[in-house]
Amino acid sequence: MTLAVKQPNPSHVRLLVLTPEYADFLWLGALLSRDCEMEPDLTWCPDLIDCDDLIRNTHFDVILWDCVFHGGSEDAFLQYLSVSSNEKPVLALSAEPASERAVDLLANGASDYLSRQSLEEWGLRRAVRCLWYRQQLAESAHGQLGREVASGFINRDLFFDRLQQALLRAERAGQRLALLHINLDDFRSFNESFGYQKSDQIMLKLAERLRQSLRRVDSLMRIGGDEFAIIVEKVEDSLDITQIIRKLVTAMGEPFSLDGQNVVVSASLGVATYPEAGDSPENLLRRANRAMFEAKRDPGTSYRFYDRQLHITAGYQLRLEADLRNALRGNELEVYYQPRIDLASEEVRGVECLLRWNHPERGLVGPDEFIPVAERSGLIVPIGYWVIEQACKRLQECSDLGHPGLVFAVNLSFRQFHDRKMTETIFRIIFNANIDTSLLELELTESAMMHDPEYAQRCLRELNQLGISFALDDFGTGFSSLSNLQHLPISLVKIDKSFVQELGQSADAEHIIRAIISLAHSLQISVVAEGVETEGQLEFLRQQHCDEIQGYYYARPMPWSDLMQFLDNRSRAACLQQ
Repeated sequence: MTLAVKQPNPSHVRLLVLTPEYADFLWLGALLSRDCEMEPDLTWCPDLIDCDDLIRNTHFDVILWDCVFHGGSEDAFLQYLSVSSNEKPVLALSAEPASERAVDLLANGASDYLSRQSLEEWGLRRAVRCLWYRQQLAESAHGQLGREVASGFINRDLFFDRLQQALLRAERAGQRLALLHINLDDFRSFNESFGYQKSDQIMLKLAERLRQSLRRVDSLMRIGGDEFAIIVEKVEDSLDITQIIRKLVTAMGEPFSLDGQNVVVSASLGVATYPEAGDSPENLLRRANRAMFEAKRDPGTSYRFYDRQLHITAGYQLRLEADLRNALRGNELEVYYQPRIDLASEEVRGVECLLRWNHPERGLVGPDEFIPVAERSGLIVPIGYWVIEQACKRLQECSDLGHPGLVFAVNLSFRQFHDRKMTETIFRIIFNANIDTSLLELELTESAMMHDPEYAQRCLRELNQLGISFALDDFGTGFSSLSNLQHLPISLVKIDKSFVQELGQSADAEHIIRAIISLAHSLQISVVAEGVETEGQLEFLRQQHCDEIQGYYYARPMPWSDLMQFLDNRSRAACLQQ
């Protein structure tokens, strides 16, 4: 049931009154009725079903909510109002004084709070009027911004005001901020080819595409016929800006359809950061503009940072990522293999599969350099599956070449657990390879388990049922080792090389290694020590009954052909000893 006191009028403030009592609706209407300036239109809704229909299908300026009106949870209903009403202001009413209720209600989405005990005509009118004016100003500014973007320009005063407010927020929160200045290259040719109206359509389409690539906290504004400005707030480091630029460059690289033609645009981006490049809107814009003109020197869509160090860091990351994408498609990646030696028999028990990148210009790129880039960009997921495929292929070849029973260990990145089809994908790889799954070992770090522990544990259990074993890498460097050993199907732990390399120099390292080996063996778990390079390290590990070692003392990581030669030589040496 709904009841309207007056017929709606677009020039009046429209209020939705949510209260179960008709008498309360009449009381509130009487308090507001003599406000000639506001001329309120009130709609009463005492029913939850009607409430949902009204909120979704009718326009209201302010919602007047009696806190006893809810579906069982006051907090949940208030949050529902805040979301479902397109963020219309909610004025909450309750019997308790403001000191007891206001803080919680405002935190959960209410715009203001009034106590029924002290409610009087002027206080209610003032609260409703303030919320109405605030909403009108917000909608007016948004509408003005939309009209000005559509017509081609934004008011410069509005832009500088937004930038100033963003700078104040960044200063208060102790955060960084970036201003991106984007200028389309050779826009004059678009005007000459298509005319001004069609060229403006390109700008509007580009604006929409850029907006979809940004976060909610970022602001996009058109500040000229062929220019945009983007305010990027809550910046942690240059890599945050790198991710934004990556999305923008990708968005601008896609062609636009205009009159049946595919139109490709390129742009120059200049970036200035607060506080490095300045602390005022004028300084930031001037320096972002200067960086943009520097970017004009480069062909195609390009960017420059005003701050040289940020430019070097973020620019290098972007170029490295682009090269890495090409490397995955162009067969530049290669798997190297480092043997693991059984300390008791000195036989090769297995190999760790390690990724290497043969860059066409820079040569061999180290994993410490490109693996972090692959993880930040998400490329590590397809790369990880590719390495597992290669390991399965070589595992089968190894048996055919006379070296059966070797375990092939592959590192599993924490990013792999972000893929909800990880188990399915790995199962498909090993099914197609038709291998002995007991010879495939997946190495994971403790950080890999921290994103979604329940999902990670489920994946490991499912893969373990297929016969795959698991090793915990870098053991002793994390915070949840004991918990992981208890609850995960771990059959092997790897002592981090940082402890091994301290042997002979640090008594603490010796105590830690003894403790790890003792703990693992008590749980029926094998131990591999990484980074073994000297006779002294080897002898200490042998005395502590470490199961296997891996390191330069026996062999460096090597290509497949070198590994086969290494295995053949050790086999011949073993035969001669017999």
